[in-house]
Amino acid sequence: MKITVLGAGSWGTTLAVLLAEKKASVRLWAHRPEFARELDASRENVRYLPGVTLPDTILIEGDIVAAVEGASIIVTAVPSQALRETLARLRGVSLSDTIIVNVAKGIELDTGKRLSEVIPEVLPEVSSSQVAVLYGPSHAEEVSDKQPTTVVAASSCLDTAEKVQEAFHTSMFRVYVNTDIVGVEIAGSVKNIIAIAAGISDGIGYGDNAKAAIITRGLAEMSRLAVSLGGEPMTVSGLSGIGDLVVTCLSRHSRNRYLGEQIGKGRKLEEVISHMNMVAEGVSTTKAVFSLSTRLGVDMPITCAVYEMLFENKPAEQAILDLMTREPKKEL
Repeated sequence: MKITVLGAGSWGTTLAVLLAEKKASVRLWAHRPEFARELDASRENVRYLPGVTLPDTILIEGDIVAAVEGASIIVTAVPSQALRETLARLRGVSLSDTIIVNVAKGIELDTGKRLSEVIPEVLPEVSSSQVAVLYGPSHAEEVSDKQPTTVVAASSCLDTAEKVQEAFHTSMFRVYVNTDIVGVEIAGSVKNIIAIAAGISDGIGYGDNAKAAIITRGLAEMSRLAVSLGGEPMTVSGLSGIGDLVVTCLSRHSRNRYLGEQIGKGRKLEEVISHMNMVAEGVSTTKAVFSLSTRLGVDMPITCAVYEMLFENKPAEQAILDLMTREPKKEL
């Protein structure tokens, strides 16, 4: 099987190594040609995934068209807001029989669209039945260390989801399938917003009670938005929902939790971002989901509070106080 991974960040590199170890023919495309040459020479992604050796069987490419030639599966592992621009480079390439698996988590900022909607829009030759996502609690550092991990391959087409499952499944990387791609994508995207809120709580110095409340009520927000867009309410109880939500809100590996923690300590958003090596997807997703939920009339108070803290400079403690003093309601 020929598989191309677009994006040589930590997750793209991790998946390329996993696939190569399964004896797939793997090509890894890096956005910057000089970075591609560096990876090819050193066989280690020192910038994003230090300590992990790239097997010699992985072909490093700086030319995106050459990278996807003959691929039966293309994995898009670029930041969510770069997906449209990246795929536009493939217009004119024959992809009628190719499965495209997106692994970035987010909502497109300018359109409010899920990333699985962006793919066939940019590449009309690709039908929605050829598109899948691979989401779940899966830090690159732990997958690379071959620690037990479970994820979900979701597509509107069960056959496509099962082909993705077959391509990625290993003894330590267990892949389930789901046809509710709407619910999976919304859950996997919104969890980054809630992780920022959990980090803010950490930064302020609040304890376990506050974080548990943020996770639980964040799950309710996630479910409301997913259902409003046609997703299944049970999906948020799965790997892309509560599974990824818990790990992202608690883990030391979580970029979004870290960003929130720094905001909670009083640092400005621009300052925090400028010192981060990798993208915290929750920042752009907060803006996109705030706009989307406002347009749809979906109540998402934690998302609104994070938006106000990130983009309107609302003091973190005041935002938390406003959440706590909202009118009392029924839980369900």
